[in-house]
Amino acid sequence: MKHQISFSDDDQSNDLNKTICWWRTCEEFDENGHLKMELLSDLSKLTAKLKILREMERLTFIAQEGLEDLRHKLISYRSGDFWLPVGGIKKEDVNIPPVATILLVGLSGSGKSSLVNLMYSVLGRSGLIPFAQTSSGSSNFTTMFLEEHNVLRSMRNGFCIYDTRGFDCGEMGGCLEELSTWMEDGVRHNQPCLRPGDEKLHNIALGSSLTNGRYIKRKVNCVMVVANLAEIDKAFKDGDLKAVEAIRDIYNSPTVRNANENPILILTHGDLLSSEDRVTSRVKLCEYLGIPETTGAYDIPCVTEQGILPEELDPVTAFTVTETIYRVLIQADRTHEPKRKLTDYFVVFFHCIMWWIAAFFAMLAHFFSKFGHKG
Repeated sequence: MKHQISFSDDDQSNDLNKTICWWRTCEEFDENGHLKMELLSDLSKLTAKLKILREMERLTFIAQEGLEDLRHKLISYRSGDFWLPVGGIKKEDVNIPPVATILLVGLSGSGKSSLVNLMYSVLGRSGLIPFAQTSSGSSNFTTMFLEEHNVLRSMRNGFCIYDTRGFDCGEMGGCLEELSTWMEDGVRHNQPCLRPGDEKLHNIALGSSLTNGRYIKRKVNCVMVVANLAEIDKAFKDGDLKAVEAIRDIYNSPTVRNANENPILILTHGDLLSSEDRVTSRVKLCEYLGIPETTGAYDIPCVTEQGILPEELDPVTAFTVTETIYRVLIQADRTHEPKRKLTDYFVVFFHCIMWWIAAFFAMLAHFFSKFGHKG
């Protein structure tokens, strides 16, 4: 039996609301769990914290009815459904892939695999079966490979989620180079992610690479950056911003920003924090990254190790993860490039010829200049 979110003033409803809606324990709410109206008297003076609390209230208000509507849109989604005509280009003239590909990236232990499990539970209604290997698993090399996930568990699915190997704060240069390779060359299921220090696992990865050709290589259409909110809170309190700087480097990576002008940030494991710390850390991180507090980041507590279903326990979380994927797909469909025509190839060929001619005459000019000075 699902819990229903109620806005009545009786004690039972208030206890349930405070259990599900963690933000209502903040001092900005009264004893009945309502946001104090005097704080909203002047909307132009709303603080970042109040904006987040208003956003959480919006999600609560539409969670019950909006969840099924958004879930139906994702189930019936086909790549390109959210495309909008720009510059007079018709949809049939746009290069739309058969499946939209969403890439999850973040530091090690940020909660990417847990987020995938949550997507399976919310969208695929898959029960208590864990599908993505979490970092607490017994195997030490499962995260060496890219994993493609069909979270709707449907053969007609129009998008897929790629779980990636977590990045190391101390080796961000190599990690960002690997991210650039994924974005430029595409990703493939079971693709090895070898890094310095993985020599002992090279043979395992080599055996996996032999079967790689059976899987389709997909172009990344959108990126979701995943961060552990508990680790972020600890970093700000300790004054060690190494992890925060690493997240900023990932978020502002040129290859990521080229794919998405405004990548979506997912904050996981926030249920380990108090309400005040949870909101404060989100505000600080958004300010550090220079993104909006409400539309730039989503706070999504992932499914627990016991497999508690979010739609049974927390309909707000279930709706939030559904809305997040919906927004990501809207961004992905707006970044498809027009199909190349014969004239385009001719222009590229002409530019190459002109470049070689210019380079040739520049070389001659340099040679005769040197020759003239010697004479």
